[in-house]
Amino acid sequence: AANAGVEAEETVTAVSGRRIATWQELRWELLQRAADGETAVLEVVNPKGELAFRSLDLGGLGEKTFEGDLAKEIGLTVFRPKLKPLVGSVAEGSPAAAAGIRNGDRVMAVDGHPITTWAELAQAIRQSPGRAMRFAIERDGAIHSIDVTPRLVEDAGRKIGRLGIGAYDDRETHAKLFVLVRLGPVEAVRRAVGQTWDTSLFTLRMIGRMVAGELSWKNVSGPVTIADYAGQSARMGTAHYLKFLALISISLGVLNLLPIPILDGGHLLYHLIEFVKGGPLSERTMEIGQQIGLALLAVLMAFAFYNDINRLVSG
Repeated sequence: AANAGVEAEETVTAVSGRRIATWQELRWELLQRAADGETAVLEVVNPKGELAFRSLDLGGLGEKTFEGDLAKEIGLTVFRPKLKPLVGSVAEGSPAAAAGIRNGDRVMAVDGHPITTWAELAQAIRQSPGRAMRFAIERDGAIHSIDVTPRLVEDAGRKIGRLGIGAYDDRETHAKLFVLVRLGPVEAVRRAVGQTWDTSLFTLRMIGRMVAGELSWKNVSGPVTIADYAGQSARMGTAHYLKFLALISISLGVLNLLPIPILDGGHLLYHLIEFVKGGPLSERTMEIGQQIGLALLAVLMAFAFYNDINRLVSG
């Protein structure tokens, strides 16, 4: 992204001519073009309102495993404003409350080191579990010195400090970063059908490119990975979980319609052949077809389980 000239605080309004309004739409458009090895042309607007175009070369990703946040992997992240070190909340019974820190206090320095953003303050607290810290706090126009010791807690196996304070919620700043999308019943159905169609075509393109050797077979996921992603999406909220279930359902539906014996698509293939031939297939032919289909599914499941185990081992 940096090589393409993308700069901080630019707003992406379209990808290769397709208008977008949300971060999820940006990731979906990038994913489709990355899977096809295409160049994504971003239409961006800078803080001054000036329009520009940035070309992201997404080719050469044949060995790429398309999982996680592709936008982040190519250097694009959601813009997060730098919050002031202004206390917005103090948890009851916390070290901060015991030390006398109040809502509205502004932390000017920690142990003599100037603090200009909330991120700097949070990092200083996390790195000081159980260690006394001296805060220089601005309150009502006067500077106060407060000694406080962050409580030692464990987070993902690491020992960090926690003080029990929250940042001031600047609603006006946050409101500029969110977009409310409202759809009527007819438009919602049209959008849903369009997304289902796009997802189906994307699944077919991915399968085709993997068969052709243009994409890595590491993109095939088994039940372990699917269960892991289901858990992650559930923790993100009901909407994300339902979207994940819809994606899995569509992918399985497309797979089931492939012209492989044993699958529904295989039965459709049999009917088509019988229609063209003008008569039923022999039992021997259908038996051989079933064996071939079973072998193909066994190979596919072997790839899926191997990738699952490899992900678990590699972390």
